[in-house]
Amino acid sequence: MPGKKLAEETRREDLLRAAYDVAARHGIEALTVRAVAARAKVSHGTVLFHFKRREQLLAALLERVIYATATLRVPDTVGRVTRPADRMLALLRGEMERLASDPRHFRLFLECWTLGVRRASVRRSIGGAIERYRLGFRELAEAVLTSEDERRDRLDSSADNGALLPTADGLAAVAVSLVHGCALQALVAPQRFEVEEHFAAAARMLEALVAPTSQQRRG
Repeated sequence: MPGKKLAEETRREDLLRAAYDVAARHGIEALTVRAVAARAKVSHGTVLFHFKRREQLLAALLERVIYATATLRVPDTVGRVTRPADRMLALLRGEMERLASDPRHFRLFLECWTLGVRRASVRRSIGGAIERYRLGFRELAEAVLTSEDERRDRLDSSADNGALLPTADGLAAVAVSLVHGCALQALVAPQRFEVEEHFAAAARMLEALVAPTSQQRRG
């Protein structure tokens, strides 16, 4: 029956939120069927009805962690930015702010990565997610590097100082590193960390990569 199926899906979603909360508060090692049942205020059997064992809970949790930390979000406001370089910067800022706003997400990501050292399936899931995240940035990086104005600037600059031109793969990898580095800083030093300062430094670095300044050209 449609109503029953909807109720079961809602219950499963509630249990997943409870599982995420348990892991975010106490770590992945604390994730047990009983802990989730207690957090969701349901019976042990209710959890087992939806997740037959702890491994299924872990797998579902991993999907949530990946969605929170390694799934690119492109808001409509970013998509409407005309200049590719400005669009890249807007996307970077949005991702930095999103991941830094709740460092528990990235802590869970790190815990899952550690778990992946012992479990090949977890390692493959995280590796695949990061690759998709990078490819999301790569598409935009390609647009940045092939837009006529930036291309002309970079070609002029390379002729002046012999610098190697950045690639879309390289620029995408740098973007992912900057976003996840921001999340890591927010996690380990929340009292001394400001997203705006991190973004300002990242913006200057990327602008230097894409189109070196006239001063650099003269050097």
